[in-house]
Amino acid sequence: MSENIDLKKAGLKVTLPRIKVLKLLEHAEEQHMSAEDVYKSLLETGDDVGLATVYRVLTQFETAGLVLRHNFEGGHAVFELAKDEHHDHMVDVDSGKVVEFFDELIENRQKEIAAEHGFELVDHSLTLYVRPLKK
Repeated sequence: MSENIDLKKAGLKVTLPRIKVLKLLEHAEEQHMSAEDVYKSLLETGDDVGLATVYRVLTQFETAGLVLRHNFEGGHAVFELAKDEHHDHMVDVDSGKVVEFFDELIENRQKEIAAEHGFELVDHSLTLYVRPLKK
């Protein structure tokens, strides 16, 4: 069971609620889920995990580096599994849908801008707020 290994590597005790939340995040269709989304999904599958427990587990996962928390404008916090590869986000302002993307040109330009100002880029977060084009 890879969830057990992931939890142990993160320094967390293996508990049933942690396994359920981690498994749900790993297999969910939606990559960015709020605590309420996680809670509702667990209820739909018949898992008896309270909302407070979901919040606590997600916060523990964030502290351990298993998930990333995003506080996109106009919405509540959403969580995604931490990945090794960098990506940026687009948020549909009408639906709240989050789309991940990576663009080498944007990444290089950000490094150039930092260097032009005498800095080395060590990390960044880029979020584009978008709306579908009208046809």
